[in-house]
Amino acid sequence: MHIQLIRHATVILTLSGKKILIDPMLSPQGTMAPVPDSANQKPNPLVELPVDPTALLDVDAVLLTHTHRDHFDDRAKELIPKNLPVFCQPEDAAKLEQFGFYDVRPVNQSLTWDGIRFIRTSGHHGTDEIGEKMAPVSGYLLQSDAEPYLYIAGDTVWCQEVAKALETYSPQTILLNGGAAEFLTGGPITMTAQDIAQVAFHVPKAKIIVVHMEAFNHCFLTRKDLRNYLRENGLNQRVNCPENGEIITIRNDYRARP
Repeated sequence: MHIQLIRHATVILTLSGKKILIDPMLSPQGTMAPVPDSANQKPNPLVELPVDPTALLDVDAVLLTHTHRDHFDDRAKELIPKNLPVFCQPEDAAKLEQFGFYDVRPVNQSLTWDGIRFIRTSGHHGTDEIGEKMAPVSGYLLQSDAEPYLYIAGDTVWCQEVAKALETYSPQTILLNGGAAEFLTGGPITMTAQDIAQVAFHVPKAKIIVVHMEAFNHCFLTRKDLRNYLRENGLNQRVNCPENGEIITIRNDYRARP
């Protein structure tokens, strides 16, 4: 398994010989309006893509956790070939079809594609009223023979739904959206350093990769601050905060359970 962070939550996943583009945000730096009601009002994205966006289109499928513009922007809608399979939560299927994608595959509970099983999970994109306003969002567990189970949590904070997914599926690899994104009112809507530590303590043998940092104006947890926190709490050997463009290889030391 190879996991390449492109920028923010945009990732290229290579699993069982298939390349999957996750949550593509492909706009050039500074061409999108800032998230309103945020302490930082710089235009988005805050940084440029590490590669030409057309280099990201040679994939076998697209996986969307949800369609907020920092996970699926207008540039992605324009560039991504409309015939690619697009896996999504059911609430986004009609919207994607309206955008012209004609192989939209909503994951109600689970589905299997070319030997890869997608299981949809849930979470909370914030707490209380703001969490309700930001919903719906989904996470996904990906299972494939001779590969580690991969849990993509999506835009969520630490919550009972995340804990249940970890307990139910015992994933060996976990992709978390950090950044501690927040508005001027309400609490964080993506994982804080403390949330990430909760995940790590909950599954002490899992390899954890944190993305969703330093690219959108309402994300305030930096890689430096997260790495310092992880080091102080003895988690720096298990939790990786890749740079944009960096590829992480997970060895195929696991086999799928029956």
